[in-house]
Amino acid sequence: MTAGEPILSSVADIVSMQASREIELEGHIIDSGIMTLVFDRIMDMGGNFEILTFDVGKKKTDPSYARLRVVASDPNQLAVILSDLHRYGARQLEVDDVHLVPAEADRVVPKGFYSTTNYPTSVKYRDQWLQVVDNEMDCLIVVDPALMAALCTPLSKLKKGDLVVMGEQGVRIIPPERPREQSTFEFMNGTVSPERPSETLIRNIAAEIRELKAKGGKIALVGGPAIVHTGGDLALARLVREGFIDVIFAGNALATHDIEYNLYGTSLGMDLSTGKPVVGGHKHHLYAISEVMRAGSIRAAVEQGVITGGVMYECISNDIPFVLAGSIRDDGPLPDVITDSMKAQDAIREHLRGCGMVLMVATLLHSIAVGNCLGSSVKTICVDINPSSVTKLMDRGTMQAIGIVSDAGTFLPLLAEQLIPDFRTRVIKPDTKSPIQTVE
Repeated sequence: MTAGEPILSSVADIVSMQASREIELEGHIIDSGIMTLVFDRIMDMGGNFEILTFDVGKKKTDPSYARLRVVASDPNQLAVILSDLHRYGARQLEVDDVHLVPAEADRVVPKGFYSTTNYPTSVKYRDQWLQVVDNEMDCLIVVDPALMAALCTPLSKLKKGDLVVMGEQGVRIIPPERPREQSTFEFMNGTVSPERPSETLIRNIAAEIRELKAKGGKIALVGGPAIVHTGGDLALARLVREGFIDVIFAGNALATHDIEYNLYGTSLGMDLSTGKPVVGGHKHHLYAISEVMRAGSIRAAVEQGVITGGVMYECISNDIPFVLAGSIRDDGPLPDVITDSMKAQDAIREHLRGCGMVLMVATLLHSIAVGNCLGSSVKTICVDINPSSVTKLMDRGTMQAIGIVSDAGTFLPLLAEQLIPDFRTRVIKPDTKSPIQTVE
């Protein structure tokens, strides 16, 4: 193939088409499968294409470049095809400035607004390309002329008069690509399988964590109450203490049952040392919430000596931030729980800044909520006992994801063993503050 030589997919088809536009793609578009996706989408949507230029990178690190003429039966069909191809990073050769329309009222979007992806995005404004700040999916782009800035703006934050980007004109995105470095993420290539060699995989994940921390990166954990129920809380507490976790996102349940275990040796009323229910144990989580209420907060309960160990204890003792977002299912909830969902979203966004990796462990809905706030470059580890949950969590618009079908009580101790040389599995406390006896 000679660079610059047109290659027609079908001469007869192209002649019969009425509207056309040239587009270009650049990057690792071959091994990431982007070229194939573009070809398929054009034909699936009733269009056709002509390859004008196709320069293939000679080395693994070299980008490739392609210029295509996309053709369709009429301008409307062409516009629909080009809008779809935009999501794969296709851009028109001649790019005009973005079209801006002011919002008519708070939280009221102009019709035809551009809806963001979580891919790196920039917009052309006054002949300058502005990088969109804090980009995430399903938001708007607002341009501030005074600051010469493009801001990713959730609908809840849109104010009357904000200049909103309309359509794809003047918008450029970089779609996700397979990581170029040899890494566990490249090896897995976005697959989910319970047959993977778990210990080897976790050893490699631990190496990725060490490398990220050595570079000054942040690691977040999204966790559910199953971490406590399955006995993974001791491992998580040590990971927090040793500085491998920089922020925790959870709901009322993880914190409540972590504190319940510390106070009474149970989780959901089950004695974790025997796996058996205890008489009246179903009330323990309410006792735990009440004790924190009496102290005033989780921090106050730690400082007063009410809470003496566990995940929340280590967060307080080591100044590791946590965001507890509430739901309508919550008992109590604990005084630290943010019950306003919009405020919880803001807190999550704030603490996600600078995170290079997120561990999503045993909580589907909370992980999806956090995942919606992530950029496509953030590496994600998705762990759940349900394979379908892992698949849903990995579908976040990134190729830098690993899916592990495992319970939290297996995954977290194995990870802690790889990262902390003296880590040992749970040592059950010989005494408990609860007078309730185990049911035989």
